[in-house]
Amino acid sequence: MANHVDTLDRLFVALADPTRRQVIRRLGRGPASVTELSRPFPITLPSFMKHVGVLERTGLISTTKSGRVRTCELNRDRLDLVDGWLAEQREIWETRTDRLESLVTQEERP
Repeated sequence: MANHVDTLDRLFVALADPTRRQVIRRLGRGPASVTELSRPFPITLPSFMKHVGVLERTGLISTTKSGRVRTCELNRDRLDLVDGWLAEQREIWETRTDRLESLVTQEERP
């Protein structure tokens, strides 16, 4: 259980950065080279590579190198962990709001 929580923590930290979220969004359309991914950002390539490293260490992306070109690909299974956690939270809050609605409507009846 602790390992699962640590994994989720690292995933959320990685996704907390807007640059990394944009990279994930772009990779959702398919693999891309690091050069292509870095173009929209006003940062140096070494700085951008730090973002790629964070995403790769968390398992959100994988990279392969062919010659001088490093290609990134999204690992959707890791996003499923985030989606599963969000689904659990959604269920908890929907249950709470359903109970609150039930309580409110019961008190309205004379």
